[in-house]
Amino acid sequence: MTNSRGICSETNSPQNHLAEPRMTTVASNLLYSTLRERIVEHVFVGDALRELWRLGVYDLEVLRSEFDAHGYDLVMARGKIVRHIQFKTGTQKKPGTVSLSRSLAEKPSGCAIWIRLNPDLGMGPSFWFGAAPGQRLAALDGYPNSRRVTPNKTGVRPIRKNHHEVPGAAFVPRSTLREIVADLFGHLPPTLVVEDSE
Repeated sequence: MTNSRGICSETNSPQNHLAEPRMTTVASNLLYSTLRERIVEHVFVGDALRELWRLGVYDLEVLRSEFDAHGYDLVMARGKIVRHIQFKTGTQKKPGTVSLSRSLAEKPSGCAIWIRLNPDLGMGPSFWFGAAPGQRLAALDGYPNSRRVTPNKTGVRPIRKNHHEVPGAAFVPRSTLREIVADLFGHLPPTLVVEDSE
């Protein structure tokens, strides 16, 4: 836009728009944490299904939880192996203490996957916490209880009786998605494809 003298106004100049401050990564992570978690979940599912496709596995089931009330975000199943998966994310190089629900250990084969995120939501590496395919997660009672993030009126952060603090050292580093897929399902024979005969 120009003024009466034909001089471009600084307010609407293209350079000024480019200079507008962006929300910091820390602020966006706090304000849009739910969106971030959804993106991670969707990307993981897509990448995992693509990896399985490359292995000739086409008969995997994916089920989503409507809300995180039972300690998991996602269910992936193939045959008799049913995995209840809890996703955790962070921007540090490796996981610190991770809060997990006791309910996760009550599932047939619960597990947790911690994924490192960079500022543009690039994912990896990942860290694995779980038992062998088809086996229950070890009881979490041996770990201390978590505390709520926000304090109560007296300034105390109440204990979350059904959540436990699992140390980051309990998570095993994984450099590739194929390793995570192997942790989830073990050896995966290709899907037997039977063509319909006319």
